[in-house]
Amino acid sequence: MATRSFLSPFIPFPMLPRHSNLASPHRVGVSLKMTPELSPGDDLPLDYETWFPKRRIRRRAGVLLHPTSFPGPYGIGDLGAQAFKFVDWLHDAGCSLWQVLPLVPPDETGSPYNGQDANCGNVHLISLEELVNDGLLSNEELPKPSEPDRVKFSEVARIKGPLLAEAARRLVRSDGELKKDLQEFCKDPNVAGWLEDAAYFAAISTTLNANSWFEWPEPLKDRHLVALEEIYQTKKEFIDVFIAQQFLFQRQWNKVREYATKKGISIMGDMPIYVGYNSADVWANKRQFLLNKSGFPLLVSGVPPDAFSETGQLWNSPLYDWKAMERDGFSWWIRRLTRAQDLFDEFRIDHFRGFAGFWAVPAEAKIATVGKWKLGPGKSLFDAISNAVGDINIIAEDLGVITEDVVRLRRSIGAPGMAVLQFGFGSDAGNPHLPHNHEENQVVYTGTHDNDTIRGWWDVLPEHEKSNVVKYIGNIVEEDISWGLIRAALSSIAQTAVIPMQDILRLGSTARMNTPATQEGNWSWRIPESMNLDNLSHEADLLRDIISTYGRL
Repeated sequence: MATRSFLSPFIPFPMLPRHSNLASPHRVGVSLKMTPELSPGDDLPLDYETWFPKRRIRRRAGVLLHPTSFPGPYGIGDLGAQAFKFVDWLHDAGCSLWQVLPLVPPDETGSPYNGQDANCGNVHLISLEELVNDGLLSNEELPKPSEPDRVKFSEVARIKGPLLAEAARRLVRSDGELKKDLQEFCKDPNVAGWLEDAAYFAAISTTLNANSWFEWPEPLKDRHLVALEEIYQTKKEFIDVFIAQQFLFQRQWNKVREYATKKGISIMGDMPIYVGYNSADVWANKRQFLLNKSGFPLLVSGVPPDAFSETGQLWNSPLYDWKAMERDGFSWWIRRLTRAQDLFDEFRIDHFRGFAGFWAVPAEAKIATVGKWKLGPGKSLFDAISNAVGDINIIAEDLGVITEDVVRLRRSIGAPGMAVLQFGFGSDAGNPHLPHNHEENQVVYTGTHDNDTIRGWWDVLPEHEKSNVVKYIGNIVEEDISWGLIRAALSSIAQTAVIPMQDILRLGSTARMNTPATQEGNWSWRIPESMNLDNLSHEADLLRDIISTYGRL
């Protein structure tokens, strides 16, 4: 999903009274040891000189890199050796955070923000070499190595799809420890519900020649038990293979995550606020969405006109029926957040402002300008989630048109927001994206997946903005502009700083991950073969030195 604007309007937050007792969980404070018996002028305890202020939050730094961008021999990065090498590289560089994009199956253009399912993993991230190690494939079956510099998603599906399916079939037919692990995975109550829905949805989709579930026969469209039982009987092998592939994805991801934990690396996921219409998420939960009696959307998602489009952006995802969700105790969201916690240590929620107020566009509209703002669920949603699953580590993507209610909601749940340095130099000193205006409870980026790389941004930046950059960060040669902004981000007061890998590598616009409001050529960037992780020790040393300088080790 796209970043909404190059410049978020600065919404001042009401000042607390000078003597307010409202405490911030992220405030740096002093633990007072004074006792009531002491009066002014009395002697202080002998250990008084050790009563130093204690910083309650740790400053940290991380890198944004999606696993599809790893080097690798089969056209796409995966969860094999390169994932572990990257974790080692992060550790060597002094980083304690790895941010990924959504791990869901992407759409036909490769976008993980318009994925086919909100809970499933992208099975094309499964490492074939790891399947050989598991005894599910042989070395002789592996395809001829090829390492194109961009992901060609249809080609990856052609090459890896049959091998992944065959490995899953062999697992289903096996009788060993791995098969027992598969059976336990299927019994997990946090997995069984969404996994069964996704498997049936995929089985029906492959059986029928239809554009979406809306065109299915009524018994399947409305999930009649007899019709579903017939699908199970006729498509049992497909369903079993689908589930086994999800198990293999989860197993490999768990290994990577456990290794990252041992290395002191937290993994930050990414959760699009909306889900696609043609998905198991909507088909199995129609009452949670604003659909008509036939199951077609009444209203769809988007944003009003912004810096990326004069007519706004029309995303076409069905909108939630927030009243129905509240009556149901927000159970759908509780299940979704539970799944996210099963994958990540923390996660960013894309388009967080939609929980305060969301842009609703009539489903038949061709452009987003005809939409209206509608009230979101607000804090009641997060109270329900907190009561059900406990504390969750959320980062709020609060870019774009940010009104005061969005700021209040974010602060009420203690979630850090975002600042993006690329947005900081087009106006005046009050710009909220400039480091001197950052907040401690915030995540600062040089740029996000929706931005150009720093090098690409600089190459087309107007001269007056270039002048602002130089005035702010000091005189630098153009070749070092990427690292100049990296240093500026790491020096910020914000607790967390995240740098896209493309900026660390000083790459230009050809390495951009996504251009919002465009359909082609996105999501396919990979680390060039000439810059593989074994050759990046210099960058790791340089990054570690700056991270250390600004207290983020």
